[in-house]
Amino acid sequence: MKMLVTGATGKLGSKIVEYLLKKVPGNQVAVSVRNPEKAEGLRARGVDVRKGDFDYPETLDAAFAGVDRLLIISADGENKTRIRQHANAIAAAERAGVKFIAYTSIANAKASENFLAPTHKATEEAIMKTGIPYSFLRNNWYLENEISSIQGVLAGAPWVTTAGNGKVGWALQQDYAEAAVAVLTGNGHENTIYELSGKLLTQEEFVSALGIVLGKEVPVLQVDDNTYADIMKGAGVPDFLIPFLVEIQKGIREGTLEVESNDFEKLLGRSATPISDGLNQIVNGIS
Repeated sequence: MKMLVTGATGKLGSKIVEYLLKKVPGNQVAVSVRNPEKAEGLRARGVDVRKGDFDYPETLDAAFAGVDRLLIISADGENKTRIRQHANAIAAAERAGVKFIAYTSIANAKASENFLAPTHKATEEAIMKTGIPYSFLRNNWYLENEISSIQGVLAGAPWVTTAGNGKVGWALQQDYAEAAVAVLTGNGHENTIYELSGKLLTQEEFVSALGIVLGKEVPVLQVDDNTYADIMKGAGVPDFLIPFLVEIQKGIREGTLEVESNDFEKLLGRSATPISDGLNQIVNGIS
């Protein structure tokens, strides 16, 4: 059986491939990457490295040839571009006769008002239309997304947010990666949806846990969207990123990530890594 992971040199993709290689021999693993040179280390371990670019559908026919089970990791970029790219990948999977598609989606994708959700809703619908058995891995929020804010706290800044009492189900990328591998290599996951979430926490609860890890009290500064944008600009965040960050905070404030679930336990036999352990790992990685 041949299993292929797209975006395998990315932050999440590389973790998924590492877990996959612990479960199956390298000759059963293929990766589709835009730049094969970045995956030479995987090739040396017996992985079938293939060139595949979602912007160039003709590359995907060869990339997906002979693949039984496919994991599509959602691409980066704005919604319109990502929807087109994912549609190219799904069409190529259908042409290649792929028998199972797993896809990294977002919490509550079908009904979510989160600004990132349109990509995932459209992609889930496109996969379902093919009739190919699927599993949607609706990842809540990566703890690693907070690294820059944690670095700011380490430098003496407060925790700045507009999220109010909105809750997030943070979990480490390694937890999401392990769950993806469980679906890709396991049985009985056809036509399933997994809401993958850590324990739901407000910003204050999250920062309280961070303060315990750091051994100091971390002040939380709740502001409005305009003030938040000004603070981000003053902190040196590139202009093009600021609207994105404001929308993330707004989505949290409006409860779009407040999706409670025990699906990690279904897939891993355990809950997501506790927030204190995850933060310890992040902080140690920074320092």
